Amino acid sequence: MPTGLIALAVGGFGIGLTEFLIAGLLPQVASSFAVSEAAAGWLISGYALSVAVGAIALTAATARLPRKQVLVGLVVLFVIGNLLSAIAPSYPVMLLGRIVAALCHGSFFGIGSLVARSLVAPERKSRAVAVMFSGLTVANVLGVPFGALVGERWGWRAAFWAVTAIGLLALAGIVALVPGWAGQAPPPSVTCHEEPLSGLRAQVGAFRSGQVWLTLAATALSYGGMFGAFSYIAYTFTEVSGFAPAGVAWLLMVYGVGLVVGNLIGGRAADHDRDRALIFALVGLTVTLAAFGLLADSATASVILVFLMGVFGFAGVPGMITRVTDFAQGAALAASANVSASNIGNALGAWAGGLAITAGLGYTAPLYVGAAIVLTSVIVMVVAASRARSIPGTRPAALRREDDRSRTPGS
Repeated sequence: MPTGLIALAVGGFGIGLTEFLIAGLLPQVASSFAVSEAAAGWLISGYALSVAVGAIALTAATARLPRKQVLVGLVVLFVIGNLLSAIAPSYPVMLLGRIVAALCHGSFFGIGSLVARSLVAPERKSRAVAVMFSGLTVANVLGVPFGALVGERWGWRAAFWAVTAIGLLALAGIVALVPGWAGQAPPPSVTCHEEPLSGLRAQVGAFRSGQVWLTLAATALSYGGMFGAFSYIAYTFTEVSGFAPAGVAWLLMVYGVGLVVGNLIGGRAADHDRDRALIFALVGLTVTLAAFGLLADSATASVILVFLMGVFGFAGVPGMITRVTDFAQGAALAASANVSASNIGNALGAWAGGLAITAGLGYTAPLYVGAAIVLTSVIVMVVAASRARSIPGTRPAALRREDDRSRTPGS
């Protein structure tokens, strides 16, 4: 495995911690700055909105710059944002720090996915993306408990100092381990497996592909369905499954472990037959959410199903990113747009799940709403896969290798 992938994974881990740890620190932060819970909540929602905006804006603004330089700049922005949060003398400065850190989030994963796939052979590109995203999935497992533990022992500022240190470690790793040509045309002496589009006009032109838009729609719907259910999962656990509030934290860790497993399995499966793997993951998530709604009153079933929710929920992520960038001819803007689509889906899914609860349908309603949304994603993905079969060069990697062997003399 190229060492540059490890540096990218460390960066993903730091960014993931920044996103998730605030949930365990919110009461301390609100008390420290004497603001309401609702105001403190903007440290989460403001971050999410900034991710969606920054993913497109920063990727577009850096379209002509070398990918490694862009990644270094993004991690520097991440470090500055978390440093602002660590030393913030007031709530507005704290919010500014969160926004600055969030701006790099989408672009880092979008551009980083192109760099990751350029470091390996084409038949391993989804696995390379999965390695980079493994940092994010591990952060999902550790983020909330890490923030809560550090906050309780040394105060909430210590958590942001720790994340700042992780950002500096990622920065050093990317500078030292990621090749300067990664994600773009290499010098003649170096073999690069991918040469993405450069220049803003060329990258915007990549969005003429209907497959790009279908993939973005499938991404938004799949994330919307999963997070529409996940946003209210604590209520499902306590009000329906019968768990004590203190048990919710470890149940969320079970979900996070599922994300890690799903990410790694999904990357390998996507390299074999990407569209089939994506459809299987989406169908699995649809069935899991519907079954969770039916069996939520069983504590044992809830533990199993929240794990499967994580597995199927993240199994499609590596494949979705490589799919959108393949049909966009390697445009970084498309990869970042995929991150924006997921965040938009998160917001809409949480809104739809909240409407179901407000309508008096109970705390299992978001699970059924999520299943319905993901089912729509299945339909979109089936349409996309069907149309893609008529496009030259889109046969699954495993079948292309089999064709190559059959054409080899003496095989």
